[in-house]
Amino acid sequence: MYTSETALRAFREARHTFIAGSRIDMGALATTLGVDRTSLFRWVGNRDRLLSEVLWSLAVPTLDAARRDAAPSGAARIVDVLDQFTADLIEAPYFRRFLTREPARALRLLTTTESDVQGRFVQAVTELVAVEERSGAFDPVPLSAEELARLLVRISESFTYADLISGQTPDPVRARTTFEYVLRPSTRSIGDR
Repeated sequence: MYTSETALRAFREARHTFIAGSRIDMGALATTLGVDRTSLFRWVGNRDRLLSEVLWSLAVPTLDAARRDAAPSGAARIVDVLDQFTADLIEAPYFRRFLTREPARALRLLTTTESDVQGRFVQAVTELVAVEERSGAFDPVPLSAEELARLLVRISESFTYADLISGQTPDPVRARTTFEYVLRPSTRSIGDR
């Protein structure tokens, strides 16, 4: 994330543009800020880096809201968080406009290691799984928390970007069904087995 006041000002303007459903154009952004493109690039990096930061800044509150509304613990909590997060992405109009407007860039920034958005998402899901594992409410074995998180992120991506990947309609209901199938939430705790 950006720390200098100039970079934060540029980031906030870019984020506002993105939420409004418009394309972030570095030339137009520089003009709006009253600086040249060289200064803007020095502050925020290239367009992909700025887009990645904007995308992650929108993902964080979405994840936080999903955590607040989720079941208290275990596999049910993990399912609820991922279900709500995936559904919110599928339903966010500004996000859909970005995917429609720049599908190749969106997939590269959101689903590959070229951008750190996916890495941050995997890290957040890894922590979600690890918290449930440490509490004794969920056991990811035979996978590690990170391995399971990578699988769950790929499931989320498969349903969120289904239109771009396979030409199918993004479907939050099918996403939830798949999360439940993989995680098998139950009312039993691990100690009840």
